[in-house]
Amino acid sequence: MTDFASIAPRLAEQAIELPSWAFGNSGTRFKVFAQPGVPRDPFEKVSDAAQVHKHTGLAPTVALHIPWDKVDSYSDLAKHAADNGVALGTVNSNTFQDDDYKLGSVTHSDPKIRQKAIDHHFECIDIMNETGSRDLKIWLADGSNYPGQSDMRARQDRLGDSLAKIYASLGEQQRLVLEYKFFEPAFYHTDVPDWGTSYVQTAALGDRAVVCLDTGHHAPGTNIEFIVMQLLRLGKLGSFDFNSRFYADDDLILGAADPFQLFRILYEVVRGGGYGTGSEVAFMLDQCHNIEDKIPGQIRSVLNVQEMTARALLVDTEALAAAQDAGDVLTANGILMDAFYTDVRADLAAWRESRGLPADPMAAYAASGYAATIVADRVGGTQAGWGA
Repeated sequence: MTDFASIAPRLAEQAIELPSWAFGNSGTRFKVFAQPGVPRDPFEKVSDAAQVHKHTGLAPTVALHIPWDKVDSYSDLAKHAADNGVALGTVNSNTFQDDDYKLGSVTHSDPKIRQKAIDHHFECIDIMNETGSRDLKIWLADGSNYPGQSDMRARQDRLGDSLAKIYASLGEQQRLVLEYKFFEPAFYHTDVPDWGTSYVQTAALGDRAVVCLDTGHHAPGTNIEFIVMQLLRLGKLGSFDFNSRFYADDDLILGAADPFQLFRILYEVVRGGGYGTGSEVAFMLDQCHNIEDKIPGQIRSVLNVQEMTARALLVDTEALAAAQDAGDVLTANGILMDAFYTDVRADLAAWRESRGLPADPMAAYAASGYAATIVADRVGGTQAGWGA
């Protein structure tokens, strides 16, 4: 097996974008749970996200969600981010919290509502131009609940037409990243339910339209690493929304449910050229912390990515290929499992210290006093949360 010293230089290539909304209040379908010290505006969200990067060195950018993160001056927000040691990243659109979009947004049968949704994306592109963001990420709640409710084929045609108009407005260095989700909130059919639909729609647009893979957006038993491999093979994997789930789209701390699956995904990322400074694949967390503290939840998640990335890099790819070519089933499986079972935590702690970072970021954050400070300072106002 490859040794840690040989893979350590590659660990510095890792960057994981944080979602601004992870620092606001969120909850289940039944209750949103407020916490003391939660940010009241995008500036405070960025400040909290910066704490994750300060203690881990893994999270240099923060994704925005519009209109949740609308501000009067994006240049001021960008300066605030820079002052805190991070930068603004992906801009996410929102066409799922407006009454007009009850029966669809960019796929709606009413051209006025479709244009409203398209115009919202034009606004997001304007924000990207101000922040210097590369990616416009689109997740659509569009779909139907009952057979016969809507013409599924016509909706695909309208989807393609709407996306083409949005894509045409992007700058030369900007990308459209189309996410998929197999169900919820639409239960009979979803307009972008799977990677194949996202691939077909983005392939029709052009090279700067790519697919976003959310690890929670699949049916139980789906081989997600196969999808990762295929999209990398096709040159269409644009980004990840990382989270973990037991049953559906649970949005739990990454690696909480199935660390081995995370390892398998990251192995395919590394094997397929999707990792490192030469790759255009973006890595972002997309999870909501409902009962756990928000900043430590993000710290734990990025550390889980780092640990499983290190294990994936440890795979002896030459020995693995030789065993595969020889049809040696058990040796091939054993090579992969040896890397997965390797405990790299002590090595990673030493590596962090060598780069001036805390050996134990969770403990360092807990000892920093930041949590107590924001609880004391953020009194009054309206806490950020779903829809704000």
